[in-house]
Amino acid sequence: MSANLSVAAYIGATILFILSLGGLSNPETSRRGNLYGIVGMTLAVLATVFGPRVTLAGIPWIVGAMVVGGSIGLYAAKKVQMTQMPELVALMHSLVGLAACLVGFASYIDTSIVFSGAEKAIHELEIYVGIYIGAVTFSGSIIAFGKLSGKIGGKPMLLPARHWLNLAGALIVIYCAYAFVQAETMSAGMALLLVMTLIGLLFGIHMVMAIGGADMPVVVSMLNSYSGWAAAATGFMLSNDLLIVVGALVGSSGAILSYIMCRAMNRNFISVIAGGFGTGGGTVVKQADGEPAGEVTAISAPETAELLREARNVIIVPGYGMAVAQAQHTVYEITQLLREKGVNVRFGIHPVAGRMPGHMNVLLAEAKVPYDIVMEMDELNEDFPATDVSIVIGANDIVNPAAEDDPASPIAGMPVLQVWKAKTSIVMKRSMASGYAGVDNPLFYKENNRMLFGDAKKMLDEVLAALKA
Repeated sequence: MSANLSVAAYIGATILFILSLGGLSNPETSRRGNLYGIVGMTLAVLATVFGPRVTLAGIPWIVGAMVVGGSIGLYAAKKVQMTQMPELVALMHSLVGLAACLVGFASYIDTSIVFSGAEKAIHELEIYVGIYIGAVTFSGSIIAFGKLSGKIGGKPMLLPARHWLNLAGALIVIYCAYAFVQAETMSAGMALLLVMTLIGLLFGIHMVMAIGGADMPVVVSMLNSYSGWAAAATGFMLSNDLLIVVGALVGSSGAILSYIMCRAMNRNFISVIAGGFGTGGGTVVKQADGEPAGEVTAISAPETAELLREARNVIIVPGYGMAVAQAQHTVYEITQLLREKGVNVRFGIHPVAGRMPGHMNVLLAEAKVPYDIVMEMDELNEDFPATDVSIVIGANDIVNPAAEDDPASPIAGMPVLQVWKAKTSIVMKRSMASGYAGVDNPLFYKENNRMLFGDAKKMLDEVLAALKA
């Protein structure tokens, strides 16, 4: 393939990637957006493999690597459950970071292209920055994977003088960058790169370990942004325009998404990085005298079915508990049955519900819930006073009235779904344990609230059976 044809293919792929991002911004066009992305990536790979920079002898190695990687991807697509998607996304981010590091070291020791003067300094800075971003992305994503999969506790690890540690690390990285550009031998430069890489790996670990479980959606979008910038840095190292553009698209969109997530949680992005408010696990919150924070009213599955049968307006608020129980298909069956009876059923989605942005939307789409009844928090909050029944399935912090009523609460100011304003609210939980933020929820003790205890899938199956009966 000639150089001009390769550039034309890259431009076409870039346009398709932009169209893909535009399509993914709306559930109804997401499938089309996905298709654009697949076609764009296929075009980009073909243009690279058969482009002028790849020799004939190198093609078998590239094809072999693609077969291995593609096989792993197909296996993951078939075996990984939808509930495991957040940790899979984090793991994929780590691979992007690792690739940036490896490409950076390979570019530094590559003697086939010789740079001099300012060009040499710019190239070495590209390598340095690319490896550092890749190292932070790699280690941070591994820790995020551990937290999301439950292998590492969600409680933030806040070391003494952690901010001073971060500052000291940043100063060392900056000094090493200066020394690296001035290094006269490859061995001296490699030593500085290794020092910087180690600091980057430690910073990635420290940064994500200091973030609490309740802030994990922000972490996922933040690491998504980092992986994009790592890819862009790799593009600069390889002088690959498409990789630069695609990395910048992913990096900037991830940064915007992180900002949206922080707004949805009333959190400052810097404060999230400095340390979150999540805990290692929910506990029953008690008053100072050791007594429970309030009394709750339990409800059974048949009683829940009766309330739904008599309702005219129902809003369902899904959370991570629905994902863990894999109850989305039963939720769809209940929704379908109620809609056939003339009940107006809608879903309220909080931006940070689940463990990654859009987690609930993905699960509901998998269960074939119609897109037009899946609505964002801002679209539904005013409708709760006119709602007969609001059902919360495995969510906690995103429906906590303390965010509005208690200025001293760790989640004060966080926009929440006002389910308690419905005529009756029903919360489905396994126990009275607090949510990922470790904050008690006054919703449980309100007079119009009912608690349906048990596994969400099992309880919803019983509700469905009662509705059919």
